[in-house]
Amino acid sequence: MADKGKRSSEQAEKRDRKPLCTYGKKCYRKNPRHLKEFSHPWNDASEGVESPAKRRRKESVSPEKTDQNTTAAGSPDDSEKESQVQLEFECPGDVKEFIKEKFLMEMPDDFYEFWEFCKTLNPECPSDALVECLGLQLVGPYDVLAGQCVKVNSSGAPPCYLRHWRYFYDPPEFLTVIKGDDTLQFHIGYYRDDPKELPCFVATNAAAENGIIKPMGENVFACVKLLIDEKIKKDKSSKAKLTDLQSKLISWSEKKSYSLEAQTKAMKARAKKVVCKTFHGAGIVVPVDANEVGYREMPESPADLKKMFKKIENSKTEEERNVNIDPLQELITLVQFANDECDYGEGLELGLDLFTYGGGDTFKGFILALLPMAYQFLQRPEFAQIIQAHLEDRKHSAKLSQMQ
Repeated sequence: MADKGKRSSEQAEKRDRKPLCTYGKKCYRKNPRHLKEFSHPWNDASEGVESPAKRRRKESVSPEKTDQNTTAAGSPDDSEKESQVQLEFECPGDVKEFIKEKFLMEMPDDFYEFWEFCKTLNPECPSDALVECLGLQLVGPYDVLAGQCVKVNSSGAPPCYLRHWRYFYDPPEFLTVIKGDDTLQFHIGYYRDDPKELPCFVATNAAAENGIIKPMGENVFACVKLLIDEKIKKDKSSKAKLTDLQSKLISWSEKKSYSLEAQTKAMKARAKKVVCKTFHGAGIVVPVDANEVGYREMPESPADLKKMFKKIENSKTEEERNVNIDPLQELITLVQFANDECDYGEGLELGLDLFTYGGGDTFKGFILALLPMAYQFLQRPEFAQIIQAHLEDRKHSAKLSQMQ
């Protein structure tokens, strides 16, 4: 008994010598090395650190046990403990299939390869590997690789993956994978014309400013490399760190044969297929046959469309709005005629232009009348699901995680 007590005392003393985890009670890391090197006294058992799987089993307690452990006073600490107790993480066996199922899209090889690259920079938390140098954090589908996906969030609801890190101006074709400055709502994502196909390119958007989507290379390595190049020119004080990161990224990309060009041959070939630029600038691609069936031009120029939308948005009375909305109703009638003749691209263009224009809830009904139908006609039902989910809770915000 004395020997057992001595061993327990020595283990406790050894644990106490470990530095406390800087993330405190909010630590979500499950890496065994992290758990071994940092003390988590709020989670540790008397014999040492529990495994993440064992901790999850303990957290999934019955409501009866939770009620018994809650004090009548209901202190903030008790509330925090209760919230932690109910937290349970998803543990997908096949992360690629899990991502495809939840986000309705398959991720390209460079997405996973970039995660491996970030692991070499920050083994404990690859998601934060670019925070110090570039202010960038891996999010969205990367949260699956980081083991941060919960079954139920703090609101008591299952997370909506279709809205997870989906910024205000992100059309269904754009999927955010990296977030940047919250003030600008800067973020990086993959853009694809068809949900069943791999991305056409990686792009950026600053949602606090506008809905412009800026292509930045064919893969995430190219995009980040271009951002490093830009920052080296502006931030001389961080040049040494940035140059070191740039060198490592270039070396890894060359080893894996990823192009670092801002515009590749494939991107140029895609640009020739674009039928119209749309307000967001990335353009749309739809099937057009030899008889030019598939797309017809809008009768209004982009500038005239914006004037039309602005008049509707600024209408002060219901009567004024009804007058100003007539030209838009006429366009929607033309879209219906176009759909009857298989020119599905026109409805997609008008719907995306309304979406990118913004205008609060003013155009929500029109967007829902146009885009889901266009995506169904174009055999892109996944995009129809995404736009419907997004418009249920579309936010001008930088707090877009569905896991909190």
